[in-house]
Formats: sequence, C-alpha cells, structure tokens
Amino acid sequence: MRMRDVVLKPMHPDGRRFVAIFAAVTLALFVIAAPLGWIGVLLTIWCYYFFRDPERVTPARPGLVVSPADGIVSHVGPAVPPAELGFEAVPLTRVSVFMSVFDCHVNRMPVAGRITAIAYRPGTFVNASLDKASEDNERNALAIKTESGARLAVVQIAGLVARRILCFAAQGDRLETGQRFGLIRFGSRLDVYLPPGVEPAVAVGQTAIAGETVIADLTVPGSEG
Repeated sequence: MRMRDVVLKPMHPDGRRFVAIFAAVTLALFVIAAPLGWIGVLLTIWCYYFFRDPERVTPARPGLVVSPADGIVSHVGPAVPPAELGFEAVPLTRVSVFMSVFDCHVNRMPVAGRITAIAYRPGTFVNASLDKASEDNERNALAIKTESGARLAVVQIAGLVARRILCFAAQGDRLETGQRFGLIRFGSRLDVYLPPGVEPAVAVGQTAIAGETVIADLTVPGSEG
C-alpha cells in the first residue's frame, strides 16, 4: 500500500461544504494573523478526516452481525428497544458503539436484510457515551429483518456535539451487511439490539471498526429464539 493511500482517505460528499467553510475561515485567519491561520489549517485537516469514508472489508459469511460504527464499545447489556419501532417491550441485548470526534462517522448496516421501519425522534444532546443517551437524545431508529426472519434494530443517536443525523436508507430497502446507510456529524453513538438469545461477541472497551468487527453471530444454535 502506498503512503498516499494511507494518508489520503476518500471523503464522504456530505463533508465537502464543511471542509470548504473551514478552508475559507482559515484563509481569513491568515489575513488576521498567521498563527491563527495555522490553527485553522489543523482544524481543516481534522474536518477532512472526520468525513473520511474508507473502504471496508466485510466478513462474507451469512449471519454475522458487524459493528455499524467506528469507535469504542461503551455498553453491552439488556435494554428495551425504542418503542417507536414496534418491538415488544422486553429487554434485548444492546451493543453500543461510541464515536468520538476523531472516529469515522459513516454508519454501515450491521447485517443484511430489509428495513421494515424507520422512526426519527427529537431529543436532548447529552454526552453519547452515557447510558441515558439511548433514551433521552435525538435518535433515528431502523428495524431490520433478515432473510431467515431474525429482527434487529440499529439506532443512530446524536451526541453532545452532534446536531444532525443523516439516514440514506428508506423503509423497504434491502441492504447488504456493511453497506453505508447513514452518517452523524460530530460525535455520537450507534446502538444495535440483537434478537432474543443472541450472545454478543464483543466486550466493553473493545475498539470496533464499522463493517468489519463482528459483534454477534446469528447462526449459533438457538440464537434467533
């Protein structure tokens, strides 16, 4: 792999105008004072890397659930899925991945399947690493049904800095594992609610890579309830 490919990553189209704004401000800062301009250069580079959208190699075996986001696994445990998705009000295993402002924020499908429901709910903007963020923060929830009939949910949650959740998918779409479906700007979190009986394959504190890190396996006997 060439050094250029290591340093220069593809950028998501949604980030182009933000990088342009940062660059314009940087030029203005150079006019005011050179030291301020160099700070602007660093911030512009950070903005470019925030919106990076690298290719990922997704495991090919059917039934694997992969992380929908880059970041740190912040919570693993039982929780009731968002009521707006129509799931039964019983706890399912929830795996939460917290994205800092330095992580790639492109969201990817945790499993192949059809999106049966999408529900947006406004809310607050507390730190996304806190457990209560799943209940209180602005969120966009998707229900997914696999070909084998398993039902999962993935929830985009806005964080302390994030103010904009983007979802590129629509109800009825059938997407593949690892396929891009959304983006959250500037620090946030993704929750995955696994089907009854499915055991998580990750632990709190583990680093996850969107589209690559396996967080569960639906093919384990009895895993789909």
